[in-house]
Amino acid sequence: MDLFQKCREYTRVQQAKEAGLYPFFHSLQSGQDTEVVMEGRRTIMLGSNNYLGLTSDPRVKEAAIRAVEKYGSGCSGSRYLNGTLDMHLELESAFASFLHKEDSMIVSTGFQTNLSILSSIAGRGDTILSDNMNHASIVDGTRLSFARTIKYKHSDMEDLERLLAKCAEDPNAGVLIVSDGVFSMEGEICDLPNIVRLARKYGARIMLDDAHAVGVLGAHGRGTAEHFGLESEVDLIMNTFSKTFASLGGAVVGDHCVIDYIRHTARPFIFSASIPPAQVAAARESLRILEAEPWRVRRLNEISAKARGMLSALPHVRVHDSGNSLVPIIPILTGSIGRTLFTAKYLLENGVYVNPVLPPAVTLENCLLRTSYTATHTDAQIEEAIGIIGQVFAEMAANTEVDFDITL
Repeated sequence: MDLFQKCREYTRVQQAKEAGLYPFFHSLQSGQDTEVVMEGRRTIMLGSNNYLGLTSDPRVKEAAIRAVEKYGSGCSGSRYLNGTLDMHLELESAFASFLHKEDSMIVSTGFQTNLSILSSIAGRGDTILSDNMNHASIVDGTRLSFARTIKYKHSDMEDLERLLAKCAEDPNAGVLIVSDGVFSMEGEICDLPNIVRLARKYGARIMLDDAHAVGVLGAHGRGTAEHFGLESEVDLIMNTFSKTFASLGGAVVGDHCVIDYIRHTARPFIFSASIPPAQVAAARESLRILEAEPWRVRRLNEISAKARGMLSALPHVRVHDSGNSLVPIIPILTGSIGRTLFTAKYLLENGVYVNPVLPPAVTLENCLLRTSYTATHTDAQIEEAIGIIGQVFAEMAANTEVDFDITL
């Protein structure tokens, strides 16, 4: 059989395009902001991870420009060899200080950060206990590791304890509990207090992926651990620059000996070119702004609560109950693939962009529209966007002629 036969038989994309329902790779003709020009139309952006609204901040853009002028457009090598700039080291020091840890390592992407941590820190004879709704980068990181990986039921502390008790039967095996701090599709916050309690009881270590929590949770935006008052109890915290910090890249913080071990053993880090100067400068300036302007976190929480309240009041809209009103990720349950694609299409045509979430990110009948919010959204923008959402859902509920049960 020809290796490429599977590619010729892959027709789902073409089917979606022919039906006018292909939901991906929409082209923007403007910068990422609360409003964008998408395929020639003014569009309110409810699908971005630009949580603090810093991608369009003049200070961040100017910092990136200055970095290019001083250092050029790239580093032409890995951090391990010739690609470490003084600004890489300064950003690492700043992140460690911000998150109250001894040391930090920055990596070229957030995805690679999780690959680097998990493939190096857990080896043969060790066990990784991973929430079964963790991000794909965690899943792939565990696959790169030689450790045994066991998934526990989503946020199920009884199941986690059952697995920890089994691991405790081998006192020579190291155990790492890995969880998203905020789950990126559901907008749920992990049960960190009980994860900490169980880790203490069974001698396990904890790693948090706080990509959607830093800049979002905690009085100072330090994430899930600050939110729960447990900053000293989490061993490793991973974060990305592509969300709160208006850039590209990732970081992990922890004890110096642990970070230094990862720095010298993680193949995804060692064999990748370092983050370009403009991205480092943008992330560093974004961190400065977050530390100087904590009102952005409060405003983000206010906007999120307002949006959740308004969406929940709409008669034809089902909002996923995440158990909190702080997180700026609010999923709208749509059910089938067809209904999800039709709804996303109609919303975009009416000037609101949201992210359709389809299998394998969710199960076949639990598709959703992921809406997300930014500290710089105005009340007027939120009210306009949610008014459009209400109108579109009402029209769809009344339309009995559309076949929503298509499969692609």
